[in-house]
Amino acid sequence: MRCRALYFDGKSLSLIRDHVVDRGDEVLVRVRYAGICGTDLQILRGYAGFRGVPGHEFVGVVEEADDEALVGKRVVGEINVACGRCDMCRVGLKRHCRNRTVLGIKGRDGSFSEYLRLPAENLHAVPHEISDEEAVFVEPLAAALEIVEQLHLEPTYRAAVVGDGRLANLIAQVLRYHVQELRVYGKHERKLRVLESLGIETTTSVSEDERWRYDVVVEATGRESGLKAAIELVRPRGTIVLKSTIAGDYRIDLAPVVVNEVRIVGSRCGQFPPAIETLRRRIVDVKRLIDGIYPLEDHHEAFDAAASPDTLKVLLKP
Repeated sequence: MRCRALYFDGKSLSLIRDHVVDRGDEVLVRVRYAGICGTDLQILRGYAGFRGVPGHEFVGVVEEADDEALVGKRVVGEINVACGRCDMCRVGLKRHCRNRTVLGIKGRDGSFSEYLRLPAENLHAVPHEISDEEAVFVEPLAAALEIVEQLHLEPTYRAAVVGDGRLANLIAQVLRYHVQELRVYGKHERKLRVLESLGIETTTSVSEDERWRYDVVVEATGRESGLKAAIELVRPRGTIVLKSTIAGDYRIDLAPVVVNEVRIVGSRCGQFPPAIETLRRRIVDVKRLIDGIYPLEDHHEAFDAAASPDTLKVLLKP
């Protein structure tokens, strides 16, 4: 099958009209919406050395599948496709499969396209209570919920989120139900206003009495400076969760991490069923994060908007 898609050749992103979608017996999905996230922006700066069709946040409708019961269903899809044979897969770590492909990130074309293919086991049906615009957020919301899966959070904990962007907002909306105190450290007035409208406390700077205050600090800035701020905020023997994927090297003094015996946890993808249920039950509010919807033809404007410091979520509508 040939269709329109956005193709990244390692230097620039362009619209092509003859993209070939061919993955054998995998399920064919027509994409309704695809979200632009921080990782996509980093890919255009060289992250992961990806070449092909980017994009990994999507909602679509199944058009072709071996299982006829899937045809016509609205779905979202987990982005890691495992081999099922390596040592990681055998111990249940399929998201860390040694031979995995990752939708729009590693070895597999993604969702900035009219169509994509994924294995049936990667797809999850979207309940009727969740709109298409909300369903696009399942993947990043699952990543936010992964923090709760990875850490044991005491209800007496103090937590901080460093960053005020798309993922940081979702993380804050999740964490506020699990800790005694939560504060978001950001620098973009409009994004902070959105968080405040959700009832989340925000600030733009670290005061002296806030240093070493927090049991858990989540770094979600997409910038090297975010880790430095997280190290300042976390208490001795506290935990820093790293969410940023940055196309570059960190240059930072890690001596305080050693001296204060700080635990650093990398955190990436999460499970989809809890994210779908969280959206269905309206536990988080995602619609107010959408700042624009663009057709593929207007991808330059869409990516410029997504990269703007004051923008939250931009969607593409193939």
